Amino acid sequence: MKKIVVTGGSGGAGRYVVRDLLEHGYEVLNLDRMPPVEDVCPFLQVDLTDYATVFTALHDYDAAVHFGANPVPDFDFLSGADRFKNNTLTTYNVFQAAAALRMRRVVWASSETVLGFPFDNVQPEYVPVDENHPLLPQNSYALSKVVCEELARQMNQLYGLPIIALRFSNILYTGADHPANYEAVPGYWPDPYSRKFNLWGYIDARDAAESVRLSLESDIKTADEFIIAAADTIMNSPNSQLMDAVFPGVPIKEGTGDFETLLSIDKARRLLRFEPRYSWRDELAER
Repeated sequence: MKKIVVTGGSGGAGRYVVRDLLEHGYEVLNLDRMPPVEDVCPFLQVDLTDYATVFTALHDYDAAVHFGANPVPDFDFLSGADRFKNNTLTTYNVFQAAAALRMRRVVWASSETVLGFPFDNVQPEYVPVDENHPLLPQNSYALSKVVCEELARQMNQLYGLPIIALRFSNILYTGADHPANYEAVPGYWPDPYSRKFNLWGYIDARDAAESVRLSLESDIKTADEFIIAAADTIMNSPNSQLMDAVFPGVPIKEGTGDFETLLSIDKARRLLRFEPRYSWRDELAER
């Protein structure tokens, strides 16, 4: 399985996915509405809402990595309708074309938001939250991801296509050309509410890309979901202080480390052999 189509390969995280796959010997085709910043692999400018175009582009490839979506969580009905339509339709088209073409598998970007982001109207039932935690989508973006996770299960049942959803935490980048970079991290520390929206989680873009490759290389045959986050929180205060300040009364599972991620990656570690290599602690220490 060496020929991979990456939708959204021109985007922030998509660029890291493309680069990681190329570095590990994969042949990659990038499908996106926008040309890539780096000319490192073949590129097709496509509209993923057009099924015929998607079907044609995926032909003769082994697997698909689907990152092509509108990534911004919404909190109003107008923008939410467009976002939900785009994200569900494009994901359906990729899943359906992959099944029709008998591709080996699909790996796609779901989101931590399905768990309750931004935790204003709901609270986590426990931390670290894991894949058994109830789904509590709070906006149309999160709803689109929940719907697509169920779509994946039904597609797998119907066609036998393995589909792996990666529930990425907030992705951080090493380059200064992106607003979500590591230089901003110390500014979060004085206020525990500054990052409570995702339980103080994050994931380095390089680790996110590796989780995609590990998913492609896994022997999973079903439709399954995995939380993908860094091994630690983004804060320099221990979890007990953060939880007491923001979510008093929510239980912390016994054995959880003081700075351990509150978005559990135990399942990804066990089934994907995923082990985050990057932390804000190392990145800031090098500056």
